[in-house]
Amino acid sequence: MATIFTKIIEGEIPCYKIAENDKFLAFLDINPLVKGHTLVIPKVEIDYIFDIEDTLLAEMMVFAKKVALKVEKAMPCERIGVSIIGLEVPHAHIHIVPMNTANDVNFTQPKLSFTPEELIEISDKINS
Repeated sequence: MATIFTKIIEGEIPCYKIAENDKFLAFLDINPLVKGHTLVIPKVEIDYIFDIEDTLLAEMMVFAKKVALKVEKAMPCERIGVSIIGLEVPHAHIHIVPMNTANDVNFTQPKLSFTPEELIEISDKINS
């Protein structure tokens, strides 16, 4: 059964796209820790990040770096936090999180909620 991320890749579920190439997709997390929280995924459905073939994993990190630099430029923050947890969706993904304190990457804290209009505004800001 296809994951929610595969359905996003295939266009069955909309997303707020930040970046895309032939191998990877980055889009806003709709249940973010902070404003600008972005997910980077491979287009091939692989459950566990360390099951990704080495070359593809290296390319994914370089793609994530480009996304992180875009997010950092658009969202006021001290740093970009990067987290790989892998329990929420059985499709490997990297969290790109603008942060000012370590608590900004605390996944046990309540998630934020933005309207579709606010998510469009955030994605437009990152993509400008």
